[in-house]
Amino acid sequence: MPGPLRPRRTDTAAGGAVVAVTGAGSGAGAAVLARLATAPRLARVVGVDTVVPPGLAAVGGGPELSWYEVDVVDPRITGAFAGVTAVVHLAVDLTPDIDRAGQRQRNTRAAQTVLTAAFAAGVRRVVVVSSALAYGAYPDNPVPLGDDAPLRAVPEASVVGDLLEIERIAAASRRSHRGLAVTVLRPAVVLGAGEREPMAALLSAPRLLRIRGATTRWQFCHVADLAAAAQLAALAGPGELDGPANVASTGWLDHDQLERVSGRRSLELPERVAVGTAERLHRLGITPAPPSELAYLVHPWVVDCARLRAAGWTPRYGNAEAVTEHLGELGRGGRRDGRGATAA
Repeated sequence: MPGPLRPRRTDTAAGGAVVAVTGAGSGAGAAVLARLATAPRLARVVGVDTVVPPGLAAVGGGPELSWYEVDVVDPRITGAFAGVTAVVHLAVDLTPDIDRAGQRQRNTRAAQTVLTAAFAAGVRRVVVVSSALAYGAYPDNPVPLGDDAPLRAVPEASVVGDLLEIERIAAASRRSHRGLAVTVLRPAVVLGAGEREPMAALLSAPRLLRIRGATTRWQFCHVADLAAAAQLAALAGPGELDGPANVASTGWLDHDQLERVSGRRSLELPERVAVGTAERLHRLGITPAPPSELAYLVHPWVVDCARLRAAGWTPRYGNAEAVTEHLGELGRGGRRDGRGATAA
């Protein structure tokens, strides 16, 4: 069982809003926390996780920074949200796990607990970071998908299924918790803070996987651009950026371009062989990822970020730049779980 809430303060500055970040101990959560810790418009930033990220004490020159060591599924998390105006929820585990039932329960319980606790604490807005994976990959998907495109991913026992359930919980909270605004950010494959989605892990393999005959479109989101979007959403006024918003670099890379940018060659397989192999590995329990996820290498799921652009957000990183920096970080020994990764 986790111990009592323990605040840790490392800096003080004047400002306006107070923003808490769940999952702030590693990966994208740590990157968003680092971004917010230098934001001039904030009075205080609150990190929420059971793991304190390395270098926390070195962050300075911005708002007051507090840390609460508490499990995100613990109802006592309400105490961490006292006086908070917005919560950015990044405590979502998208790494395929053999214990699918346990992972699904934790991911959905975390979302429910955070949204309920935020409402109880009087928080004005929760920013839930989902993924563009929730749209699903289909041959008839428009290119690109708009912010209001329907979620058509397969609702199965996978991390994509978890995302669909988290999105359902967020939509229900928007209706039931009057006065609580809920923004759902749907980033493309997040790079620069470890491997948040399974698609990012494909880049660090010795060979890229290529499905013969497929027109693969690779789209990425550097974690610095995700952090900027999270900050913008957290500080949005009433009625601004409520609901879904896509986050991604502009455009996409085709597979040949990704080969050139990454410096990696590809292992090309017919779709039938790739799916059959994935089915056998999944059935034997060697990999928890279902074969249906190969659809993301075959059919389009590129997104457009019209809502964020209209609100003043512009991505700093193109797709190629995001890949180059991500692989450079891994080459420098960046940890694959994202701990120790830097936010720009």
